Amino acid sequence: MTVRDLIFDVLRTLWAHKLRAFLTMFGIAWGIVSIVLMVAAGEGLRKGQEEQARNLGKDVMIVFHGRTSLQAGGTHAGRVVHWEDEDVPVVQAESPDCEHAIPELEQDTVRIHSNFNNAAFTVTGSHPAFAYIRSLDVGAGRFYDWDDMREARRVAFLGSDAAKQLFPGRSPVGETIYLNDFPYTVIGVMAKKKQDSSYDGWDVNKVFVPFAAMRRDFPDKPPGTSSTFDQLLVTPKSVPQHEACKHEVRVALARMHRYDPADKEACPIWDTVQEAQAFKTMTDGMKFFLGAVGIVTLLLGGIGVMNVMLVAVRERTREIGVRKAIGAPAATILRQFFIEALIIALLSGGIGLGVAFGFCALVNMLPMPDFFAGLIPSWD
Repeated sequence: MTVRDLIFDVLRTLWAHKLRAFLTMFGIAWGIVSIVLMVAAGEGLRKGQEEQARNLGKDVMIVFHGRTSLQAGGTHAGRVVHWEDEDVPVVQAESPDCEHAIPELEQDTVRIHSNFNNAAFTVTGSHPAFAYIRSLDVGAGRFYDWDDMREARRVAFLGSDAAKQLFPGRSPVGETIYLNDFPYTVIGVMAKKKQDSSYDGWDVNKVFVPFAAMRRDFPDKPPGTSSTFDQLLVTPKSVPQHEACKHEVRVALARMHRYDPADKEACPIWDTVQEAQAFKTMTDGMKFFLGAVGIVTLLLGGIGVMNVMLVAVRERTREIGVRKAIGAPAATILRQFFIEALIIALLSGGIGLGVAFGFCALVNMLPMPDFFAGLIPSWD
């Protein structure tokens, strides 16, 4: 018997037992669909949350000032610590594992208006690297640069929603806004941004100005001084270096302000790198669990194939006897049953993959929630 005759014979046998073949194939296909969809859902959640975390900042650590909880250097516990302008170059010089260390000064009581509307937004001043660190993509115009910083120019970069409120129905670039009656020229507008976490409000509702202009026009409020700022934004040179970077920042600030470097209450840090790693561990575990559930489902389908083939052999005992009586070798008879099982497995597996990937593609054409990237089949 040729291979072609053997395959045709197998197909005729499967057609003669359509219901049995269909149920067997359905079990395998359902197992494949389960694996793909479960893993795709887990990967979509991980990707979506990863993107939202990136919108807050690129591996950023926000270093807040606090109150000491340990005695150190003859000073008592409970002392309030404020970061000062002179801390920034020291931290930059003494933290070789950090890429950026920049100050941020904010005011939420500034009166803001344009020639078209009034608004109440947070005004934030920092260095030009702030746009990169905090993922502020430019939608129109530009972000402030070092020339703006050196000359303390009164220029402003608007969040997307702030621009809409201050300049409804028109382009704000080149227009003037007034911050406590100080005229600031709008040089750019932020692209629309989805954000699920923040330490001081949504970026779309802010006005960003150079740190030098912020320091001159809107200095820190008491108990701060004209040389203090709200928080320090730090990024490591690479993710593996973030723990070393964090330690170096703590040590440098502790030396400058005479408190114990182990005093985390004096220097609380929001470590988004550590949070991202913890979330990745959680989603990887969830993905492995869902994949294991799908594999178990697939194994059950495989057991179904085994049982069906066992029943097929028992039902066809007479047919097997006739084949042997007319001289068919045992290898040929075994080959027929093997090809029958192989066709069932491959065909049902292919159908399962097609259905699963097709369903993922259809779902991904729909609008997704902000924090879910869709169904993303992945075998990583």
